Amino acid sequence: MLQNIIKKMTPRILKFTIKPIHHVLFWSIYFFLNFIRWGLYFDNYSYSFKSNLVEFVLIIPLVYLNLYVLVPRYILKSKYIKYILSLILGLLVLYLLKTGLTYWLISKNIWPEANQSYRPFDINHIVAVFIGELYVIGMASSVYFATIWLKERDQNRSLKEDQLKMQIKNLESQIQPHFFFNTLNNLYSLSLSKSSLVPSTIIKLSGLMKYVIYDLKNKNLVLLTQELEYIQNYVDIEKLRFKNIEVQTHIDSNINQVLVPPMIFINFIENSFKHGGYQDELKIKINCYLESKNHLTFEVINNFVDSKSNNNGIGIQNAIERLKILFNNQFEFHQFKKLNYFITRLSIPVSYDKSNIFE
Repeated sequence: MLQNIIKKMTPRILKFTIKPIHHVLFWSIYFFLNFIRWGLYFDNYSYSFKSNLVEFVLIIPLVYLNLYVLVPRYILKSKYIKYILSLILGLLVLYLLKTGLTYWLISKNIWPEANQSYRPFDINHIVAVFIGELYVIGMASSVYFATIWLKERDQNRSLKEDQLKMQIKNLESQIQPHFFFNTLNNLYSLSLSKSSLVPSTIIKLSGLMKYVIYDLKNKNLVLLTQELEYIQNYVDIEKLRFKNIEVQTHIDSNINQVLVPPMIFINFIENSFKHGGYQDELKIKINCYLESKNHLTFEVINNFVDSKSNNNGIGIQNAIERLKILFNNQFEFHQFKKLNYFITRLSIPVSYDKSNIFE
């Protein structure tokens, strides 16, 4: 993860992934806290301000040198020895400059924190300065990489959501032509028989197309009552193809405000007409009811010949893919046989929030 974040940096050109104002804000707050801390410790705010000014003028360039040059150039290329040597060299230069500036501009006592006098280049002083500067470099780098990681996480989450929307759109674009292809075949069969029902059937088909093309445009959710009306119109068209057909519909009375994804049930109805039927008679039963306030069950039962398969075709496959994308694992889908009946049962969470209807 860290390498993926760092790879986005340009090794030689200082490219701020975080806004410059946020860098300024971070260092300003850190300087102020350090100034207060050492001012209280020494009871000398003038010394604290001067020493911190020298410190920050030197450590800030080293922090960015580490972030934008040393890490990309050496850590990402597994050149760890070169990285360590370069960092030590940077710390040594910083030590020389800090010690000299402190001695000549601020105080002859270059390490007042030790409560005793130390001369420049004393080993204890060198180690203490190195550890202190490594702490600042580590702390600043941690804040930087954590911020970058959070931004990357949000971007990846947004990208994933966009990809899911594209997948849903792609699946819907396959489902709708599939549905109209079947419906036009039905209309063709009626026209061959010169049925007087052709005009009314065309009007119903026009209503179905209007619903899909215009009414559903840019909508994530629709009223369940609209979807059921759409299904009823489809059933009315399909019934014209059969001589012996019985379709029963049982709908809960308390579904008026329920919202569901569009076109999520129609494939199961299509499947029952396509594969259903037993001894020249087709029986279909559609049940739609709320198991609880937030969970809906939609069930299609049709008679069938046991040698037939009810779960083939692009329509069912796409419906299942959409369910996985829309609800992740928060849905239940079952298809099973019982005597000469094939049962498709889908349970999904539902919404009542109309603010989520549009994309």
